[in-house]
Amino acid sequence: MEADWATIAVRFALYADMMLLFGVPLAAKLWLRVGGRPGWHCGRVAAGAAGAGIVLSVASLVLAVKTMTGVESYGAIDSDTVWMIATETGFGVAWQVRVFALLACLLATLAPCLRRGRVIQLLAAAIALSTLAWGGHGVMDEGTRHTVHLSADIIHLLAAGAWVGALVTFVRMSSPDCTATDDGVAELSRAANGFAHIGTGIVVALVLTGTVNYVMIAGPTLSGLLTTRYGALLLAKLALFGAMLALAAVNRYRLGPRLAHDVRTGDNRTALAALRRSLRFESGCAMLVLFLVAWLGTLSPLP
Repeated sequence: MEADWATIAVRFALYADMMLLFGVPLAAKLWLRVGGRPGWHCGRVAAGAAGAGIVLSVASLVLAVKTMTGVESYGAIDSDTVWMIATETGFGVAWQVRVFALLACLLATLAPCLRRGRVIQLLAAAIALSTLAWGGHGVMDEGTRHTVHLSADIIHLLAAGAWVGALVTFVRMSSPDCTATDDGVAELSRAANGFAHIGTGIVVALVLTGTVNYVMIAGPTLSGLLTTRYGALLLAKLALFGAMLALAAVNRYRLGPRLAHDVRTGDNRTALAALRRSLRFESGCAMLVLFLVAWLGTLSPLP
């Protein structure tokens, strides 16, 4: 089966955009508490991501309608069919919820005088990210299995969004302009060493929900991993995830403490450069994982 690269590209962009929308404000404002510092424009990031999410959601609906109807060209798509899919399918209802959540997020970020604006923005972003579960394999199940699979998908998405948001925030914190002063380096050191327990919780959530998702999709067997394209891509995703875990462990147990020590002694250039490289490489692995997830969602796990 030939890959549908347009659908894969839009799915990847949606995953990345929704996770940035949810994860960056969560990490920067609540966990690492750097969102209000000079040079940090979390409101602009959230507004831009919300706007891009609306555009990408429209594109995803058009692509889904084309796939579901089997028409050969976009010009053959009629408005009645679009309306039917948008209002009478689980995918369509989730799409509507996402668009409304993105509009709420946009309003919350563009209206700073709005009471509880930060809470509204994070809640709306979490809802928007969660709706992506209705574009995956979980919607194929029924009954209790359907509920369990979708719940695992949603938790997996939120945990992944938290990790991606934290990575992007750390990459920003480690950038040359943010570490030009000793205070900036000290802030990075504090955040890196203080994120350990939150990071562990994120990893546990990803592993547990990822295991549930695999069993729900492929069953309690590993045979399909070596005989299908789905299995090969899943193995590649797991390899990248393993690399991210290894890098996170190095950051936590070696580079973070090393930077903290060098901050106290006054010469932090070598430790800072090493942590910066590690964070960028881990972020690159995360983007590759999202691309593979976008591709996996278009494939059948069956031979």
